[in-house]
Amino acid sequence: MHHRLSRRAAAFAFAALASLAAGLPVRPAAAQPVTPIKFVLDWKLQGIHAWYYLAEDKGYFAAEKLAVTIDQGDGSAAAVTKVMAGAYQAGFGDVNAIIQNAVAKPGTAPVMVYMIYNRAPFALIVKSTSPIRTLKDLEGKTLGTVAGGAASRMFPVIAGKGGVDAAKVKWTNVAPNLQEQMMLKDHVDGSAVFSVTSYMNLVAQGIDPDKDIRWFHYGDLGVELYGNGVLVSQKLVKDNPQAVAGLVRAIHKGLRDTIANPDAAIAALMKREPLLNKDLEKRRLMYTLKTVMLTPEAAAIGLGDVSDARFARSLIQVQEAFELPRVPTAAEVFDRRFLPPLAERKVAAP
Repeated sequence: MHHRLSRRAAAFAFAALASLAAGLPVRPAAAQPVTPIKFVLDWKLQGIHAWYYLAEDKGYFAAEKLAVTIDQGDGSAAAVTKVMAGAYQAGFGDVNAIIQNAVAKPGTAPVMVYMIYNRAPFALIVKSTSPIRTLKDLEGKTLGTVAGGAASRMFPVIAGKGGVDAAKVKWTNVAPNLQEQMMLKDHVDGSAVFSVTSYMNLVAQGIDPDKDIRWFHYGDLGVELYGNGVLVSQKLVKDNPQAVAGLVRAIHKGLRDTIANPDAAIAALMKREPLLNKDLEKRRLMYTLKTVMLTPEAAAIGLGDVSDARFARSLIQVQEAFELPRVPTAAEVFDRRFLPPLAERKVAAP
């Protein structure tokens, strides 16, 4: 039986043959457009960013018809403001900065769509030889902090729960790259730090952070805050929700694969920044997974999500610590509509 081509099909076939003859590429009749997304990290490239590059190398972004450009950042809070300013459509930043901006500039703050740090990595560090063994011992002591640091701003929360008179604790501002050194050289009695950064800074200085340092993790002391995650602009959510869902799926797959094979993830990172210390960055990645990501709560609710009850309490803690005029609603800050099904986000209990 003979089949006759429709005029439209015949025209396309003729055009394809003409293109081949001219050496031009043939494009599908209905190719799905690729969405460009500019994505900003919270800091310079480190092991805690490896899953983004593993996702890129495995084609997860391309499979979602996304062209993701990943730039280094200069702070977890700065990632939030850069997305607010429109320079980026998405980023890896601090949910607590979103909370503050949701109050200060309602309607313009980005929203968190995939929570990565199940615990905010805030901590106080002192030398293991220090007489400071409990929070109460901090009274009369001097602690170092970066100017405006979130760990120092949240100190009253753990002070109140530990029976500490916060007014009896002195603070001094130090440069971010000197936080550990100032403490090690006894210029301050302790420092309020971002644990996943400080841990490896100590390692790089020849200090064993597990033996030589005493840690007071805020997450163990009553601070219920979450930390960094994937955030997107409200404009992207409104204009292209499919792209948001695709971005979340791709990053989740990259993170899932990183947990299964950390070495592959670090290899992807090293391709972008060969001068990094591979062993140090793998250790940073593993420490971060262990301490702030793969928690019992994450095992229960899956990667990327939050506990509604805990999140509500964290909103109040941020409001009180930063003296915000109101407590934002959870919906202003976190949007779980784009999360993959729970079965895909389950992780083993630590």
